[in-house]
Amino acid sequence: MSVAAILAGDVPTAARLIRDLDDRRPDAVAMVKALWPHTGRAYIIGVTGNPGAGKSSLVDSLISHYRAAGDRVGVIAIDPSSPFSGGALLGDRVRMQRHALDPGVFIRSLATRGHLGGLSRSTFEAAHVLDAMGFERILIETVGVGQDEVEVMDAAHTTVVVSVPGLGDEVQAMKAGLLEVADVLVVNKSDREGAERTAGDLRTMLRLRASRTHEVEVVSTVATRGVAHGSGIAELAAAIEKHRSTAWTGPGAAARAAARARAQIESLVRTLLAERASRLLASRVSDPATDPWTVAEELVAAHMSSGSR
Repeated sequence: MSVAAILAGDVPTAARLIRDLDDRRPDAVAMVKALWPHTGRAYIIGVTGNPGAGKSSLVDSLISHYRAAGDRVGVIAIDPSSPFSGGALLGDRVRMQRHALDPGVFIRSLATRGHLGGLSRSTFEAAHVLDAMGFERILIETVGVGQDEVEVMDAAHTTVVVSVPGLGDEVQAMKAGLLEVADVLVVNKSDREGAERTAGDLRTMLRLRASRTHEVEVVSTVATRGVAHGSGIAELAAAIEKHRSTAWTGPGAAARAAARARAQIESLVRTLLAERASRLLASRVSDPATDPWTVAEELVAAHMSSGSR
């Protein structure tokens, strides 16, 4: 693998690098460090929401919209992990099939591998690789396993929260704090009964928010219609662009950028500490005479001792 190949947009090289980053190979980490000066051009859009909300269909339609506009699109789809292999249970081959042969689209599935918050432990690095390759738009779709997937806001410039009518998502979103992280709210499957009521309830809840740092637009979509008239995808893209002017160049841009950088460093620190603890733990678990509390205390003490030097 080489930096030049990634910068030239070589897909096989990028796929190998992302795989090796997910496996935490030292040479892959060195590579992404070398790519860092070539990043910062892509606009990252996070898509989150409850299972069954139609996130994949929405992402698929956004790909079509951006490709029609001439943008190259990278997609990072976070999937549940296999309990046996640790790999993604749902691969990119079963998602967004019609874009598979488009050289302007790169789709990669990543497994959560036990990482909480709806993302994979290597989501940030994968986004940097796609950024360095020259993709103007990067879409991150969270795993969709619950209502606590707020970590995507740390990785994205614009966070899109998807709900559907009839499932009580508007109440769940309020409880989970998703309304607080949303930059754009989508009521997907809006051809269903109750869609207007759901959109109205969300707008009411937005007005009642304790924190109102920015305006959040509510958009109704029928993602299965693609980019056809009445699908709402063009309106969604327009809402994202409206937020982009605030997120990237507006008065809050510097603070958001600092928050994203801090979140990535914190994620890396947690990963590195967990890996170190696992290595140390492997040498101690074979001794049945040592209780787990003592082992844990020794691991923390060893970390504190090395950190103070």
